Amino acid sequence: MLDIEKQILDKLLRWGNRSSFCIAFSGGIDSTVLLHAVAHLAKQYRFPRLRAIYIEHGLQEVAQTWPAHCQRICAELQVPLTVITVDVAPTASVERAAREARYAAFAEHLHSDEVLLMAQHLDDQAETVLFRLLRGAGVSGLRGIPEQRALSLGYLLRPLLGLSRQQLQNYAQQRGLQWIEDPSNASDGFARNYLRQHIIPRLQTRWSALRSTLQRSAQHMQEAQQLLDELAELDLKHAQPQASLAWLQLPSLDLNAVRELSLARQKNLLRYWLAAFTLPPDSAHWQSWQTLRDAKSTASPLWRLQQGALLRSHNTVYWLPQDYLEAPPALRLTIACAGRYQLANNGYLTVSGEMHAPLQIRYRQGAERLLIAGRGHRDVKRLLQEEGVPAFLRGRLPLVFQQDELVAIANLTHLNRPSLSKVTIAWQLVDENQFVST
Repeated sequence: MLDIEKQILDKLLRWGNRSSFCIAFSGGIDSTVLLHAVAHLAKQYRFPRLRAIYIEHGLQEVAQTWPAHCQRICAELQVPLTVITVDVAPTASVERAAREARYAAFAEHLHSDEVLLMAQHLDDQAETVLFRLLRGAGVSGLRGIPEQRALSLGYLLRPLLGLSRQQLQNYAQQRGLQWIEDPSNASDGFARNYLRQHIIPRLQTRWSALRSTLQRSAQHMQEAQQLLDELAELDLKHAQPQASLAWLQLPSLDLNAVRELSLARQKNLLRYWLAAFTLPPDSAHWQSWQTLRDAKSTASPLWRLQQGALLRSHNTVYWLPQDYLEAPPALRLTIACAGRYQLANNGYLTVSGEMHAPLQIRYRQGAERLLIAGRGHRDVKRLLQEEGVPAFLRGRLPLVFQQDELVAIANLTHLNRPSLSKVTIAWQLVDENQFVST
């Protein structure tokens, strides 16, 4: 057994109880070495079921022959191959768009408890750390490429991360492997190629251990990020608001608790908290946080991010997904029986209990008034303020009418008219499971 196979085996044995191994196979030398080594080891050791995935981007005309090459290699090794075609969004960074499309496809097609094996190696790690350093990345970015992480229903593992490109080339030559040479790798128009071809070789003439040194720095950054995450977790526990509205399932923070922290800890907390919902804001974007934080308590500021926005209601900050930033379309829904009703761009309504007449569901138009026993007719706008309903939700909260008379407000069952005393009308904007971090 060659030394490279021993190192790969050491990584894979820890994952031997998973449902299957899936190799991200591009046909290039790196993934060819990985595929060949794992397939060779699988004949000697009790491995999970093995398969491979090829992602077809359609970005190069020459790439049309690559799926056939990959099919042939996998057939020779008796490894099932799935070819997946993806659409790459036309953006300024084709590299980034292709990478996002590729990872999205892997996440979609990964089986439960399956391990996706990717072929990034030590040279890739050095290029990544240096590239991110030149872009001004912080601790999180300078962690480089993680060796393992959760991905969709399974996991992602990079068993070659401690091996150099030269080691992989030596293995490929010793085994007489065939692989695809991507012509785009020869172009220094791409930032990573420029680093690989021009910068890193010159740096290495002065610092011969450059690659392993950058890998060590990435490991230091990983430890630093772990400490920052632990600090953020402590701050997050302190910043959980009192649940004044049990039905409101939106993630939120107590702004008064956040204000007690230094600005650096506020940013650290927000990065950690927002990671489950959206891509992190860039450096130039953080002034918007301070604007939202320092606005008057009566204001309703909004901070738009990639997949949604932070909104503020008095001293609570809420996260609202992108799909709910626009007002829902007008609603005139008639309900004749109990059940669950989907509302266009506004979650769902659940009606239960004894109904004696149809209900009409609408949204606020203004000037609505509700008759409350012992209090007379009360303005709905003022009622929602008294109940602590955030301003950005008041136009979404379903109102319940019978024969054009307002008789109830969703979720505020204690305000129901006597005719609906045995009816519960619950509205939920988002599924509570939507915000479970993966």
